Amino acid sequence: MPSALESPEGAEEDVLHYEEIEDDAVSPMDLSELLKEGTKESHDRAENTQFVKDFLKGHIKKELFKLATVALYFTYSALEEEMDHNKDNPLFAPLYFPVELHRREALAKDLKYFYGEDWKEKIQCSEATQQYVDRIHHVGQHEPELLVAHAYTRYMGDLSGGQVLKKVAQRALKLPSTEEGIQFYVFDNISNAQQFKQLYRARMNALDLDKNTKERIVEEANKAFRFNMQVFDELDKIGRSLGEEAQDGGVPVHDGKGDIRKCPYYADKLGTASPSCPFHAAVGLARQPLVQLVLAACMAVAAGAAAWYIL
Repeated sequence: MPSALESPEGAEEDVLHYEEIEDDAVSPMDLSELLKEGTKESHDRAENTQFVKDFLKGHIKKELFKLATVALYFTYSALEEEMDHNKDNPLFAPLYFPVELHRREALAKDLKYFYGEDWKEKIQCSEATQQYVDRIHHVGQHEPELLVAHAYTRYMGDLSGGQVLKKVAQRALKLPSTEEGIQFYVFDNISNAQQFKQLYRARMNALDLDKNTKERIVEEANKAFRFNMQVFDELDKIGRSLGEEAQDGGVPVHDGKGDIRKCPYYADKLGTASPSCPFHAAVGLARQPLVQLVLAACMAVAAGAAAWYIL
């Protein structure tokens, strides 16, 4: 995983694997071990979805990244709402770390950065994300012990592979070094991610759960991975329908600062340029048939001269 931080091209290897350090004191029947072993296949499938592979290679369109952030916002809003409701439930309470882990407010900051002050009016929950959200609410209200699976799947991933995605996104999308747009990946209240993950696993292992409940939690964790993969697939389909963005060599993108009508290129595209604008006048002149004929003739002469020179 460290090499992935230096080279996004190699980042796909083991990026979602959460359990980096073996602990001799851990029993095979501990919940952390059961989750580790029981979700290996889901780990592999998730990290091999096209969306994740493209992301890790730095092939991520900004619009698609924004939509992924929207999906995360709805997912974490549901998860943290149910965690708040069950914070005193002994089957979940030891894993309640709102100050250290909760992501909803960080995601709100990212959405404000991408969409502006009225971001709430510009986003909506996608079909795949809604299915994920509905399952989280069902679990929180009817089977709260299974919230452990959803919290484990999300937060342990955020503290592991998520830190790789942070670096890739910042570089690929040319986001500010001050971390606007990627606050989701910033855990200001966790000074050592590895130690915190060890604490979290120890708390999971200390939960008073019977064998059947542990098995149900592992099954639910695999369901959580499937929901995530459905969101990835949905984003991948949307990504294929998006045209190439300006930063990839297409039409230049306005940076959102100042009055777009004062930018000659965009003013011309919008048909709002002032007739006295030199750029607008030049474009208008170039559209005249006689001028186009003269320009074509000049280009032909230039092309012939160039061909002669090369020969």
